[in-house]
Amino acid sequence: MVTRSVTISTKTITLGQILKFSGMIDFGAQAKNYLLNNKIFVNGKLERRKGKKLFANDQVLINRNFLLKIIENHKGE
Repeated sequence: MVTRSVTISTKTITLGQILKFSGMIDFGAQAKNYLLNNKIFVNGKLERRKGKKLFANDQVLINRNFLLKIIENHKGE
């Protein structure tokens, strides 16, 4: 399994945004189809909503072989 940490500078980020930010999709408009055609789990639960809010320490598993770990960037540290 491939694991990648994704650092965010805000308290939350949507699932669609994290798919784009991590390079899984090129454009935000692709998120809906990507979610329909792939098995995406957020913290172990199947997720189909591109607007699902993600927080630091959340984990996104894509097709059971690619894991994204969300890390919050603490400014000033």
